[in-house]
Amino acid sequence: MIKLNDYLYSGDTVLKILHRYAQDLEQSARFSHNQIDMVHVDFLRQITDILEHNDFLTSQSGRIREFYKFMSSEYPELAFTFKGRIKSLIRAEEKFNAYVLDYIYDYYREHGSYPTAPVLKSRLNRFRDLIAYRIVISMPKCHLKPGANREEEEIKLLYDIANRMPAFLESRGFNAELAGVDLGSHSDKLLPELRRYYRDYIENVSSYGYRSLHITLYDNVAGCYVEVQLRTKDMDDYAEIGPANHLGYEKRQESERKRRNVIPEGECIYFDEAYERVLSLIQIELKDIDVNMFAAANNSLINDGCGLYRGRQITPFEHLSRFQNDVVD
Repeated sequence: MIKLNDYLYSGDTVLKILHRYAQDLEQSARFSHNQIDMVHVDFLRQITDILEHNDFLTSQSGRIREFYKFMSSEYPELAFTFKGRIKSLIRAEEKFNAYVLDYIYDYYREHGSYPTAPVLKSRLNRFRDLIAYRIVISMPKCHLKPGANREEEEIKLLYDIANRMPAFLESRGFNAELAGVDLGSHSDKLLPELRRYYRDYIENVSSYGYRSLHITLYDNVAGCYVEVQLRTKDMDDYAEIGPANHLGYEKRQESERKRRNVIPEGECIYFDEAYERVLSLIQIELKDIDVNMFAAANNSLINDGCGLYRGRQITPFEHLSRFQNDVVD
């Protein structure tokens, strides 16, 4: 079978890897009549289009920047950072195949059989975070009122920002999309009319401690989806350099192996192929791969200049860190 790992040792650029992988996967899918691989090809070409035709990001990031300016005015004592990124190729590939595994496994546990290709295809339309923006806030100690609890103050402000953001961005060409996932509960700090749009991972902490607020927006001007994540600095540290980062892949690997034990090899080709692709990516040694503008000493020390493993940054947001650089216009 064809998998991304096979293209990571030739010294090619990310774009050339995407083109070759999609082309070979399409040829194989047509020969084998594999409908899910054809959906996979379309997914890879979505990423390619973003990387090749990214003029729309100038307009999009500029309109989101207006919310940065709004926050600078409305929250004068708050430090915050805006970051924009395009999802990295490796993480996007892992996520596509993880969705295949998740749905087949859940369907099998519920029905005792496997979903047909058309049913599975209908579920592979949830990829709305290829472009994402992250707002990270922090209350500087010098601005904290005596006796106030810093974490509580930051979380209260985070929800206040979450309550104000959708209406603000709607006037700039964005529309909030229904979350589509019922996590079980929402904080009472989130306005009732907005709860169906947010995925509240603060109220519903993940199994390995990840906390954040996520909302998906449709950009009517650019004609694409974007995800906005809101976190405190402590939440962001935990996700990026804490257990949520280091243990995530280990837990994922353990989880996939348990699912493999439930679904015997050879019974569902779509599960078999997705499982092999996910496991190959989880087990990859980044120091051994050869991709142009990418280098790694190990799986933690990485210099990614091409968006292979870490998201490619959307340049206009590199300076948007209030109190680190107070330039607003």
